[in-house]
Amino acid sequence: MLKQTLQQKLLQKLSPQQIQFIKLLQVPTVSLDARIKEELEENPALEDGSLTNMTDPIEEYPDKDPDDNFDNEEGFDSDDFSLEDYIQEDDYKDYGNGYDYGDDDEDRKEMPVAIQHSFYEQLQQQLDLLALDDKHFLIGQQIIGSLDDDGYLRRPIINLVDDLAFGQNVMTEEHEVLDMLKVIQDFEPAGIGARDLQECLLIQLQKKDINNPTIKLAIKVVANYLDEFTKKHYDKLEKSLGVSSEDLKNVVNEILKLNPKPGDSGAVAGKQLHIIPDFHISNNDGILHLTLNGRNAPELRISRDYQHMFEHYEKSDQKDKKMKEAVQFVKQKLDSAKWFIDAIKQRQQTLLKTMNAIMEYQYDYFLSGDDRKLKPMILKDIADKIDMDISTVSRVANSKYVQTEFGTFLLKSFFSEAIQTDSGEEVSNKEVKKILEECIAKENKRKPLADEKLTEILKEKGYNIARRTVAKYREALNIPVARLRKEL
Repeated sequence: MLKQTLQQKLLQKLSPQQIQFIKLLQVPTVSLDARIKEELEENPALEDGSLTNMTDPIEEYPDKDPDDNFDNEEGFDSDDFSLEDYIQEDDYKDYGNGYDYGDDDEDRKEMPVAIQHSFYEQLQQQLDLLALDDKHFLIGQQIIGSLDDDGYLRRPIINLVDDLAFGQNVMTEEHEVLDMLKVIQDFEPAGIGARDLQECLLIQLQKKDINNPTIKLAIKVVANYLDEFTKKHYDKLEKSLGVSSEDLKNVVNEILKLNPKPGDSGAVAGKQLHIIPDFHISNNDGILHLTLNGRNAPELRISRDYQHMFEHYEKSDQKDKKMKEAVQFVKQKLDSAKWFIDAIKQRQQTLLKTMNAIMEYQYDYFLSGDDRKLKPMILKDIADKIDMDISTVSRVANSKYVQTEFGTFLLKSFFSEAIQTDSGEEVSNKEVKKILEECIAKENKRKPLADEKLTEILKEKGYNIARRTVAKYREALNIPVARLRKEL
């Protein structure tokens, strides 16, 4: 039996402007230029003021509806259509309500990138120097092209034979590919072309002075006791090899010098993400000064050509359907441009408001850089302070960086939960992590502190924390368990 009921639901629907603002808020400074460029390419009604003549005066247009005489039977509604809405002043730096945007010239300088070759190109250059027939040259090329980014060959040899047959029309056998692989494994960087970690380390060791007793012992350890070595079972290694702690220490140091990922060695610098801070905090004799990176204040404006179109449409006697469609198109583009400029302004104001609240909340920390002066602070604390939604603060904190006199940090790193000491005082868990880090740094590496012992030390200092919490903090600091911190 069907039944009809009447229900009321309260739904919150975001406007296109709100959606655009949310998306822009999440974009970090390093990506903002690309996002603005994308919008400029898509919308001809939007202009970059820094690329146009900013000295021309903006003409004034009468504040009246340009289509008063249009036939509304066509369904063209223009009640909110006023040219004045799209006229803006040239004072582009008025976005921040008194905040600085830093040195634009400095901020806008492009970072020079060094020209460097990938390890694939380095290997190809070394292959070109060898006196090889066409067949072996193609085999070598196939091997180099099959290496992973870290320099390992994880594709089975039989698959390379098939690749050569079907892709290069080269008929070969497994032993020929293996022979050519041995040739490439002799290339630089050392360890390239290995099929696993053990082979990678052995290739590097065998390029050293194999008459050296330490190197000989290191080869033996990697070849026969790699599992014990990685798990730091040094007592077992001493007994199995019949060596002293000092000799084993030299062997361990020799192996630790090797590169487990030879393919990455030439490209590390290129792969590192260049962080452009969104904010700068400077300390002027105990007074903190906050600035927003100048790249966040682009000189955007409405296209004057599109404004001139409105003037033309206003004075035009032609009021047919095509003219209405043209006006509708121009209005759509102008609306979109205005929304984007407003979203950029709102983004700047929200960034500054949020960061200023964080700076005020953690004032003592930003003066000294001492983690122990970080107050417990959660997203809600800042959201309440600036009267904004927690999700807004989260979007800022998760993607923005601030440059201080003691480093550049993700805003998210300043948020932490509160922990109560024995005296009843609330402290940040960052303070506990700092003490934990210091305890581990000072420990006897021959007998590193287990999590149970670290828990006891923290309790002695007044921090009543469970062992599992200590383990969680240790893992968050990327510090391995006690057994793996052991040194000889």
